[in-house]
Amino acid sequence: MTMITKDWTQGSILKNLFGLSWPMALTEGFGSLVMTVDLIWVGRLGSAAIASAGVGGMVSMLVMGANVGLMMGVRAIVARFVGARDISSANHAATQALVIAVVFGLVAVLAGITLSESVMNLFGLEPQVVSEGVTYVRITLAGALAFSLRIAADNIMQASGDTLTPMKITILTRSIHLLLAPAIILGWWVFPQMGVTGAALINVFTHTFAMAIGLWVLITGRSRLRLNLKNFRIDMNIIWRMVKIGMPASIMNIQRSLGYLVLAWLMVPFGTFAVAGHSLMQRIDILIILPTWAIGSSAGVLVGQNLGAQQVQRAVRSVWLASAAISVVMIAVTAAILLWAEGIVGLFSNEPGLMVIASTFLRIAAAGYLLMALTVVLQQALSGAGDTMPAMLISLMMIWVVQLPLAYFLPRLTEFGVYGVRWALVIGVFAGAVAYIVYFHIGRWKRKTV
Repeated sequence: MTMITKDWTQGSILKNLFGLSWPMALTEGFGSLVMTVDLIWVGRLGSAAIASAGVGGMVSMLVMGANVGLMMGVRAIVARFVGARDISSANHAATQALVIAVVFGLVAVLAGITLSESVMNLFGLEPQVVSEGVTYVRITLAGALAFSLRIAADNIMQASGDTLTPMKITILTRSIHLLLAPAIILGWWVFPQMGVTGAALINVFTHTFAMAIGLWVLITGRSRLRLNLKNFRIDMNIIWRMVKIGMPASIMNIQRSLGYLVLAWLMVPFGTFAVAGHSLMQRIDILIILPTWAIGSSAGVLVGQNLGAQQVQRAVRSVWLASAAISVVMIAVTAAILLWAEGIVGLFSNEPGLMVIASTFLRIAAAGYLLMALTVVLQQALSGAGDTMPAMLISLMMIWVVQLPLAYFLPRLTEFGVYGVRWALVIGVFAGAVAYIVYFHIGRWKRKTV
């Protein structure tokens, strides 16, 4: 693996943006593709299997999302040190990130073992859906330590400006996943049919393999940073600085996942097709919004490194160029969805009832994708600057003040029925976009110290 030494605070901003983002897009793309393909295979077992994997996946993502949010502090501080050309401090911060990852992973394993059944029973789902969902959550969170360390390794490398190595690791491990998943889920070749349980097991295997490679790369110095564990010591000062930045992002991801779970609960009275359609939409949303996460994360790295290099205006230009680029992509994506919604849903299931409701869900969602892309870019930019508290507050407002109340009342007070839940999400996205644009223009993030 070639060591990345490029200075991302110099040269063409647009070239730097795409130089960082295309590996991130492939990294996220393979991850999302695997989740989507898994659901396609699980979908061959019926809508109940889709519902259990979907709701179980949302419960698991609540915990995993908290971990990803916590790593925003790692990204912000490592990027600042690299931008200031203080590689020794960046390496030290990276080793402390592993401490955070281990502690979080162990807590998540314990939570998965003890709380998964109680959480799944809250939704009032059919017994078969609950049973398979509990198994999915327990197995997935049993691998939370590996997932946590893997995410830490990826974030350390990406914040340093090396987005190629995480991409290579993801392509390798996820390709193995894609080959094994149908055999384990559907019972091909010598494997028994393991269904939803198989989908969870193969995910744990993939994350563990990726973790091992990522840590090996960092410890042996095959990326921009080299983690020297020989004289390792726990530094509570740097750990607290990272946690203080990452905690609001973690809370934001937790409450977002909780919001998705409440939405799933609101879908239950409308039947299994509605729950399955909503579950499908979560996976499709992730796949469609994927380029935005790549561009937004790249903008966040550039913001962090440019602020570290005392180049504030260059950081601002990075964000607006990222926003313009992703807007072009999302216009094309929206047009494709409006034309071919049924074909997209048909990849997952051919049950007529599910196809009707899910394709309508998808067309409604398309109305908000452009502004959703803008909010993701601005949120990632603020996180890259270490200014995570405003993003948390805006997200809380968007979900709990706008989306969830509307998701409850629109189906009951209007003729929208179940589709009112999806329209509530679109309205919340509009409110969030306005709030992010206003705060970004105020510019407090430019003076944020980490």
